Amino acid sequence: MRRAGANLGHRQGAAGIIAGKRGGRAKILIMAARREDFILMIVGGLTLDPTTKMPIVVLKDPDNKLNLPIWIGPLEAASMATELEGIRPQRPMTHDLIRNLLGDVGATVEAVEVTELRENTYFARILLRTREGRDLEIDSRPSDAIAVALRTKSPIYVAKKVLELSSELHEQAAEPPNGADQNLASVSRDKWSEILERMSPDDFKYKM
Repeated sequence: MRRAGANLGHRQGAAGIIAGKRGGRAKILIMAARREDFILMIVGGLTLDPTTKMPIVVLKDPDNKLNLPIWIGPLEAASMATELEGIRPQRPMTHDLIRNLLGDVGATVEAVEVTELRENTYFARILLRTREGRDLEIDSRPSDAIAVALRTKSPIYVAKKVLELSSELHEQAAEPPNGADQNLASVSRDKWSEILERMSPDDFKYKM
């Protein structure tokens, strides 16, 4: 009876390991499939809308072929700027606090994703992994997600559909003098001021 019980426990344990491996493999495949719908991007810099004086964070792909401007609030811009400039405040700012809390509880930021552009509002999520290996998706404003990603050195992904929708909206807002279509998702940062000056503040109401 003891041996039978031991064998049963062994079989159940082996089955659990196999199921765990299968579950992990399935999760990897799901993540890989999802990544095909996203593009890795980095923070290209911060600038100001010359008309509204509102801060803009510009995301770009590593090859600098795609740009995504996101209008953000001044507090979030200040938070990003301090990290980009390597400035360490005497007391932790909000996003420093988030990083410290995650570290203290043993959670890591696997990535952040800008997932949607709906009704002129960008949506994002922060992908966390707990100390126990549990994966969590936290709804977030893109500005907060990007600020956290900068502090945790985590990758930033933008959904391809977001880039497409953003380009379409900007094409409608910006009409070049020659009447040709203007795709702002592929415009270099050096030309942003010229393009933005031609736009009305009402063209940009992207809420964070």
